[in-house]
Amino acid sequence: MPPIPPLFVLQVPPASVVSPAHSQQGSFICTQAAPQVYLLSFSSPPDNRLVPAFNQAFLLALDIIEQRLPRGVVITTSTITKFYSNGLDYENAIGDPTFFSNSLYPLWRRLVTYPMPTIALMNGHAFAGGLMTAMMHDYRIMNPHKGFLCLNELDFGAALQPAMASVFRVKLNMTTFRNMVLESKRYTALEALKEGIIDGVGSVDETLAFVAEMKLTQKAQGKSYGKIKEELYREVVKDLDEGGEASKRLATRDLDRNRREMEARRRVDEYQAIVQRAKL
Repeated sequence: MPPIPPLFVLQVPPASVVSPAHSQQGSFICTQAAPQVYLLSFSSPPDNRLVPAFNQAFLLALDIIEQRLPRGVVITTSTITKFYSNGLDYENAIGDPTFFSNSLYPLWRRLVTYPMPTIALMNGHAFAGGLMTAMMHDYRIMNPHKGFLCLNELDFGAALQPAMASVFRVKLNMTTFRNMVLESKRYTALEALKEGIIDGVGSVDETLAFVAEMKLTQKAQGKSYGKIKEELYREVVKDLDEGGEASKRLATRDLDRNRREMEARRRVDEYQAIVQRAKL
């Protein structure tokens, strides 16, 4: 029997603004893994960075599934065996004033409010923005044999913006979230399952079994599915919608932090002066 052709294929054009290692062309391939279960497999070598071209192709793929295919379940995964996604191309992301509000946040908002069940099948590492993208899905299944989940912003000096943090506050307990961000803790699949970061372990077969067990294909037929998610995750949606204003709020926060630091230095200087006079 000849192989079943994909439902559609989208090409991810190479991004000229990133390093040569991240400029290879990628693709999104959508196949039907089971009746009304859509497997959206992406590959953007070497590690599926969330650059604008990748994000735009991801958005278009979600649009095509919603607008052209029967309602069902969307499973996203990577065909790069080592990585689900290694997150942002950080230096270029922070250097582009439109990246978050016009590229990354629209993708995350689309995922978190998507009107069908979504599952991130994490075949390998999901770091920083890659893990955040997986968290925007309704469910997460992880390869039990390899890969780590990690929020490693502390390691490269990045702050957490509100739209990045709120999804973890909503979906995880605060102790787990604290350990993730203040310790850059790396979680294996079994550790992540214990902490409630993921919902199961396995590959495509186990994910399809999860879909069947949870009756997700049937639940996808509910016309209010996306609306319910908008309310369920309203804090996340609000922070994503206000993402364009985040830079102003963060600048105000930086000014306040600098003021408090100067006051702390002044108090320490006054204390040292008193101690020095006492010694005379």
